[in-house]
Amino acid sequence: MSLPSPRLLACSLALLAFSSTAWAQRVMEGDLQQQMSPAEFKAAGLDKLQPAELASLNRWLQGKVEAASAAAVQVAREEGRKAVVEENRGFFDFGSREPITSVLPGEFRGFAQGRVYVLANGQHWEQTDSANVGGVRRQDPQVSIAPSVSGAWYLQIPGVNTRAKVKRVK
Repeated sequence: MSLPSPRLLACSLALLAFSSTAWAQRVMEGDLQQQMSPAEFKAAGLDKLQPAELASLNRWLQGKVEAASAAAVQVAREEGRKAVVEENRGFFDFGSREPITSVLPGEFRGFAQGRVYVLANGQHWEQTDSANVGGVRRQDPQVSIAPSVSGAWYLQIPGVNTRAKVKRVK
């Protein structure tokens, strides 16, 4: 087979540039001649190809579409996995060991067993130990919730020397 003409390569690259998911799905279902109108097929110069050349172009394009689709699926799968891990951090032993940082909206008046702390990131944490701090007031304090080696989580507020053992409830 001879080298493809520059026009054929340009046409192929132009077709790849339009590889949205819907277009990729259409190409997966058939060859170029089936997907293009006769006028489009002729305008692209594809009518000048021998059947073997057209079949080769279809195989090449199909491979590119399949590779791009597989890559897009892999990226989507990884992004979905990361979202699930991040959304469920604090439940069980899910996610990274990095501290969760957020803001505790409103006034913080100290720790108390059974108190639920609702963070700006939407997470709800309930204090499970009897840690207590009196006389402390902070408006919209930054908080850090970090896992311990044993798997327990501890809520810490900068400038407060006591930390509270918490569990995620929502």
